[in-house]
Formats: sequence, C-alpha cells, structure tokens
Amino acid sequence: MKCKKIVKKAEEFKLKRLKVILMVAASALLLVACGSSNNKSAGTTSNKNTQLTGQAGGKNYQGVIKDGHYQTSKSRGVDIQQNDNQFNLKGFQNGLLGISKQNFSTNKYVFQEGQYISTDTTEKWLDRKSKQNPEGLNPSQQKGKVTPMYLQQIDEQDFLVPDGNKTTMKGMTIGLGINSVYYYTKQKYGSQYQQKIPDDVVEKQGKEMANTILKRLRQNKELKNIPIVIALYKQAPNDSLTGGNFFASSVNNPGTTSVNSWKPINEKSYVFPIADGSKGPNTNDLSAFNQFKSQIQNFFPNLSGITAQAQYKGKQLQGMHINITTQFYSQTEIISFTQYLQNAAQKYLPANVPIDITVKSTDGIQSFLNRNSGGKTFSSHVFNSY
Repeated sequence: MKCKKIVKKAEEFKLKRLKVILMVAASALLLVACGSSNNKSAGTTSNKNTQLTGQAGGKNYQGVIKDGHYQTSKSRGVDIQQNDNQFNLKGFQNGLLGISKQNFSTNKYVFQEGQYISTDTTEKWLDRKSKQNPEGLNPSQQKGKVTPMYLQQIDEQDFLVPDGNKTTMKGMTIGLGINSVYYYTKQKYGSQYQQKIPDDVVEKQGKEMANTILKRLRQNKELKNIPIVIALYKQAPNDSLTGGNFFASSVNNPGTTSVNSWKPINEKSYVFPIADGSKGPNTNDLSAFNQFKSQIQNFFPNLSGITAQAQYKGKQLQGMHINITTQFYSQTEIISFTQYLQNAAQKYLPANVPIDITVKSTDGIQSFLNRNSGGKTFSSHVFNSY
C-alpha cells in the first residue's frame, strides 16, 4: 500500500513538471511571435527573403532578389507600338543606366527594376488624353488634324540602400523616350505616313511631361522624400542604323514637386562609314575606322559588310560597336580571321575607348573581340560547336 502511494506521488510530480515545461515552451513561442510581429511592423525584411545578386567589379549595380525571384520591371517593354528601331530600345536603357550611375553610386546603392509605375499605369500614361483616359500624357486627337504621339516609352529604375537585414528605397531614375518622327495611317491597314517633329517641340513636350510625372510620383508617400532623376531621350527614326540620344536630365531633390532646372546632355551616335560625304565630329576617328576596314577587306575577300556605331559626347569618342558580316564556312577561316582582326584593331582603331567587334554570318555569331576602356589589348573568343 505504501509503495502504491509513492508511485502515485511520483506520477503527480511528473505531470506537474510536464505542465511547467509546456508553459515555458508556450511562453517562448509567444515571445518569438511577438518579436516577429514587431519586426514586420518596423518594415524590416529578413535576409532570407531579400538577397543581392553580388557584384562583379565596381562598375555595375548589385541587383535585388526578393523571395527567391528577380523583380522584373513593371514599365519596361511597354510602348505605343510604333518603334521598329531596336537600337532605340538598347540605347535608351543603356544610356539611362549611365545617367543613374552619375547620380547613384554603384558602391552605395543596389539596383531594382521599376516597381512603382505599374504596367497598367504605364499604358495609360503612354496613351492619348481623353474622357476615358484623363491620365494620358499624349495629346488628344484633334479632328481633321495630324496630332502626333510624342511620348514613346517610359522606363523606371529604383535604387535602394542595404542596411543590415533590410533595403530602403533611396532614389529613382525615370527615362522618357520622345519621338522625333510620328508614324501614322489615315485608315486602318492603310499606307503609312510620317511627320517629322522639330527638335524644339521634342524638348518642349518632354519637359512638360516630365513635370507632370514628377507631380504624380510625389503623391506616393514612399517617393515623397527621395531624389528623382528624370532624363529625356530623343528617339531615332525607324530607318536609322543607330539609336537616339539623351539630350537633357534633371535631378529633383526630395520633396520637390516640379522640375526647376535641366542639364543639357551633348551626346550623339554616328554610323561609320558616313554616307553622302558627311563628316563626323572627329575626322581622325573616321579615318582610323576606314583604314581598319580597308585592311581587313584586302586581306579577307569574303566579307559582306563592315559597319560601326560610334558614340560621342561632344567631339569626344565614348565607344564603338563594330559589326562584320562574313561568308565564311570553315572553322579554320574564322580562327585565322579573328587572329588577324585582333592585330588590325590594335593597330588602326582609336585607343583608350571601349570597342567591341562582332563577327557574324547567316549561321549566327562566329567570334567576338573586346577591349575595355583604357585597355591596351583586345581579347577574343571564337564560338565552336561540339
């Protein structure tokens, strides 16, 4: 009987002990939950949810990855469906990134594709203004008149600052692509006509739209107190062999709701060789390209064409993209040609600027050569098949 009482007391003690352990565990879980709730209310994002892509050198931004996915732009790729010149799109995006780097250091800021101007909003802004679409930035169609669509494309770039286990929105760049030529039809599926838009009208329309967009962006509480850079891009015509160029930018300090000042951008792209006897901004660069072109055409007869896109700031060459189309079929021919190109480019092309050379045929890219800014030699790669 005494033994049974002892066993019973031992079991009661175990039950009490188990209750205490469960109460402590429950309290701990409650504390964790409270802590988690407090972190969320403070706007902190866990490192497990937000990651950076890493940085290869200091010239480019690290990108933001959220919940295991790269955040694609909500506004990029939306345009008014009259842009048949792909050079415009590339020049617009690359040039806008260059402007961003001048204002948001790649060492301090990380890059996020535009997340604040939605696809739906972009479509409304790019459309004509009407009763159905009061947000349209392009003018309403006037009866009996050709009314150009001026605004062609919008791109948004966001810049954040990492701080421990969170990233905070600290800056934004907006690019506006303005048409220099308006393409239109008088009836559905009819002949296409075009109307050139004068430079002063391109500038006037771009600046007015930039002012409207800045006011709209400031209505978002997250964008009220950050610097917003706006840059204006003049679209090249559809038949141009180069893209357009940025011609003005404005840095708008936190809190400002109107654009107070613009900084002119003196950039332009040229195609070498220049047709119709026209001259480029620097005859030495054109002469150097022509020498390079002549040398490789003499050495290798199976060439269909050699052209270059040269980017200038004022009269100073900023870089060059050279495209060579071949009729080669032999792998050994491509290897020999690439080796010769490497020497000829080093000897004849302008020094101290970034230059890339793409060799392609009807079968695709055959080889690629590249020299970075300030580099002394060209690196090359021949594409093989296995």
